[in-house]
Amino acid sequence: MSPDREHPLDPILAKRQQIARLVEIGQRVGYGLFAVAIVGFAIGLATGWNDTFTVVVIGSLLVGSVILAPAIIFGYAVKAAEREDREGGHHTH
Repeated sequence: MSPDREHPLDPILAKRQQIARLVEIGQRVGYGLFAVAIVGFAIGLATGWNDTFTVVVIGSLLVGSVILAPAIIFGYAVKAAEREDREGGHHTH
């Protein structure tokens, strides 16, 4: 059986694939919460601001940031590891 993207034999590749899936979920959730904040802000401005809009906007931005920041960092790490694998993993100093 040859390794593929669905069932890699290398445990490091399997872990990287798992992290990549979590990164994708984290980015979707984080950016989705940012969208909620933007929509909440717009609706609040259009209809009259109240405490509910404050909670929705600030809460969405805070939770979205907490989720999105590590997702972005780990996403770059996965891409860097994949790039290094493609380039043969050799560095010249």
